[in-house]
Amino acid sequence: MFDALLRPVIDPPLNRLGRWLAAIGISANMLTFTGLAAGLGAAVAIALGELGLGLCLIIANRVLDGLDGAVARASQPTALGGYFDIVADFAFYVSIPLAFGVLETDNTLPALVLVASFVLTGISFLAFAVIAAERGEETTAHGQKSFFYSTGLAEGAETIVVFAAMCLLPAWFGVIAYIYAGLCALTVVQRSALAVMRFR
Repeated sequence: MFDALLRPVIDPPLNRLGRWLAAIGISANMLTFTGLAAGLGAAVAIALGELGLGLCLIIANRVLDGLDGAVARASQPTALGGYFDIVADFAFYVSIPLAFGVLETDNTLPALVLVASFVLTGISFLAFAVIAAERGEETTAHGQKSFFYSTGLAEGAETIVVFAAMCLLPAWFGVIAYIYAGLCALTVVQRSALAVMRFR
């Protein structure tokens, strides 16, 4: 929901740093896989009860995720890079609630519900992107991307706020997870309605 609004604010500094990293030989894929390692490391830390470290690694993952796109734009974006980026994103997204499920058995059901909602949101997102590409549609609302990014209520910015809240308020994990799973479900409905309007 807020991703497109944040782009004009975060893109200029990211692009400047991306140009510098590209100039010294850092590739977008290097940043993608380093970010994935940080994200999965966050999940391990959370599962072991190190929530502060987990939050720091979540933030590191998101910074690196922003930088890989900036480096790609400063050099040569590739379809393979776009593929790795989205796979790494969803691997990170599902790992965090799973980590909270490992941390406390009371978190198991809300963690599974949240992961299921992420899967449905991801399917709607990717299906929309495939059909939009087949129709030759483009958008720059989320910056220059490898494929069509459709807007939804639950996007990257909201997910990071939710993950941070889970780390800071672990006793409220279940409530937060159920609420955000509901928002993800609404995102699927919203995106499906948009698909009906645009792909009819």
